[in-house]
Amino acid sequence: MLAAGRDADVFALDEERVLRRYRSGRSALGEVRLMAHARSHGFPAPEVFSAQGPDLEMERLHGPTLLQAMTAGETSLTDAAAILADLHHALHAVPLPAVARDGSARSGAPQGSRVDECLLHLDLHPANIILTEPHGPTLVDWANATLGPAGLDVAMTAVIVAEVAVDAGGAYSRAARALLVSFLSAVGVDPRPHLDLAAQHRSQDPALVPGERELVRPAAEMVRHYADIAYAPTTDALG
Repeated sequence: MLAAGRDADVFALDEERVLRRYRSGRSALGEVRLMAHARSHGFPAPEVFSAQGPDLEMERLHGPTLLQAMTAGETSLTDAAAILADLHHALHAVPLPAVARDGSARSGAPQGSRVDECLLHLDLHPANIILTEPHGPTLVDWANATLGPAGLDVAMTAVIVAEVAVDAGGAYSRAARALLVSFLSAVGVDPRPHLDLAAQHRSQDPALVPGERELVRPAAEMVRHYADIAYAPTTDALG
């Protein structure tokens, strides 16, 4: 076993492959479709070799997570915020797939229903980014991937980072707060219109451990506070 996540375990098969298995037994086919679609358009996601039921056989990525690199002082908070923002920009620029996460056809959907819709990860945070040499920062854990507005993805990342800021205390809290501020500045997408929905989704995540759910609301309020500053309307000097 290489890692035990919130709802899945990752096993090393050899130096090139890993097996990711959902403990619940649920199918991974939906996320495989979206991950493969993103990868086919140049987005840095692991290659999937095969998928059956709850099992994914994937490319083994070598390197620290962005969180580990930040903790070790190998990546600055400013650089980490830029990586988060760049991954959001690249993912949301991927053309919409013809098939949604649940396997339903999208090609026949009315064009009006697809306005402002893009590919979302909804779990894009430093622990899910692996810093690899061949691919650069690579995004893993696509279990929540779906289609929707880019602002929802940004809001979700901001809330997850803010949870550390409102909970950890000391140096970790200060670092998370600084990362949040830098990310909101770098990403250039206002999360506020989607913040309530992001908090709702996050609160309903069954993978949250005891105590985490209570952090979501204060985290969302922190995001709103710094987003109010980052995206305050500008006025010229003459008023």
